[in-house]
Amino acid sequence: MIKRYKFSLGLSLVILFLSLKNADSLNKVQFLNIPHFDKMAHTGMYFALMSVIVLESLRSAINLSRILLLSIFPFLYGILLEILQSTITTTRNGSLFDVIFNTLGILISILLWTLILKINNKKIR
Repeated sequence: MIKRYKFSLGLSLVILFLSLKNADSLNKVQFLNIPHFDKMAHTGMYFALMSVIVLESLRSAINLSRILLLSIFPFLYGILLEILQSTITTTRNGSLFDVIFNTLGILISILLWTLILKINNKKIR
């Protein structure tokens, strides 16, 4: 199981590192001074995580129910990381808005994969 989802686990570890990293060092890196860039980053990270999970699951039968079941992991993982930010870090705070943007990334990935599978005539319900 770990071997099958090695990229998902690796990406999860990267997200863990970035989520618990000292916020002072992250605030020094301002990407083109885009307002709310952190929310776009949350959406992008969880879009990528959900997409990699689905991609690694394509070897077996995949349908919308299975994709939705797979989405439970990144959703709960995002909530857990927000709780950890609030409890074990001194420079980070958990945020409901971060959870919302994490979920948005997951939903966009689900919609995209649903379209991809329908276009490729895979059985999806």
